[in-house]
Amino acid sequence: MTAGETVRGLLELTRPVNVVAASVLTFIGAFVAGSVSEYPFAVAAAVAATGLAVGAGNAINDYFDREIDRINQPERAIPRGAVSPRGALVFSLVLFGAAVALALVLPRLAIAIAAINLAALVAYTEVFKGLPGVGNALVAYLVGSTFLFGAAAVGELGPAVVLFLLAAIATLTREIIKDVEDIEGDREEGLNTLPIAIGERRALLVATGLLLVGVAASPFPYFLGEFGAAYLALVVPAVAIMCYATYESFDDPTAGQEHLKYGTFLAAVAFIVGRGVIVFPV
Repeated sequence: MTAGETVRGLLELTRPVNVVAASVLTFIGAFVAGSVSEYPFAVAAAVAATGLAVGAGNAINDYFDREIDRINQPERAIPRGAVSPRGALVFSLVLFGAAVALALVLPRLAIAIAAINLAALVAYTEVFKGLPGVGNALVAYLVGSTFLFGAAAVGELGPAVVLFLLAAIATLTREIIKDVEDIEGDREEGLNTLPIAIGERRALLVATGLLLVGVAASPFPYFLGEFGAAYLALVVPAVAIMCYATYESFDDPTAGQEHLKYGTFLAAVAFIVGRGVIVFPV
C-alpha cells in the first residue's frame, strides 16, 4: 500500500460524513441555546471535539469489528489492507487525545457529557454491541447527546433536551434497521443483536413503534414555543420521509436505513430554521 492509500484509509476510518454530521448537531445544540455569538471559542472547541471523538470512535469500532467486516464490509480500510489493525488503534487514540484536550476547556457539564461519551465510544463494540437493543440504545444516546454537548458548551441546555430525545429515537430506529441489514455477519461472529434475538420482522416492528413515538413527539418544540412555525413546515416532510423509510426497510433494510438518514438531515434543518425565527425574528 502507498502512503496515499494509507492516508485515504485513515480518513475512511473516521467516516467523514458522520464526523461532519455530528459536528453540525453539536453546533445546532449551541445555536438552539441561543448563545453561539456570545461564546464563539467554546462553540468551536465543542464542535471540533465532537468531530475528533466521532472519528476516533469510528476508527476503534473498525479495529474491534475487523473480523465481522471481512464478511459484512470487506471494502473497508482494515479488511482490504489499506490500514493495519495496529495503525487504526493508534490513530483512534491520537484522535481521542485531541478530543479530550479540547473538551477540557469547556464548562463542567460539557466535560461530564464528554467523559461519559468517550467512555461509551470505547466500550461500545467490546461490551455493548452484542447485547440485544442495548448497543442500539447507546448509539442513539451518543447521537442525541451531541445536542446536549453543544448546549452545555455555552452553559444552557434549554430546548436541546427535546432535540436530544427526538434525535435519539430516530437514531435508535435506524440502528435496529441496520442490525437487520447486518444480520448475516453478526450471526457469524456470535453477536446477539435484537434481530437475532427476536427475529427480523419483530425487530423492524419495534423500530416502527419507536419512530411513531418520535413522530408523535415532534410537534412539541413548536407547542412549547421554543421553535417557530417554520419548524413544523420542515419537520412534517422529514417525518414523512422517515416513516416511508421504515416501511421500506421491511423489504429492503439497506435502502430503508439509508433513506432514514435523509429524513434525519431534514429534521436537523428544521431545528435550525425553527429556532432561528425565534432567536432572530424578522
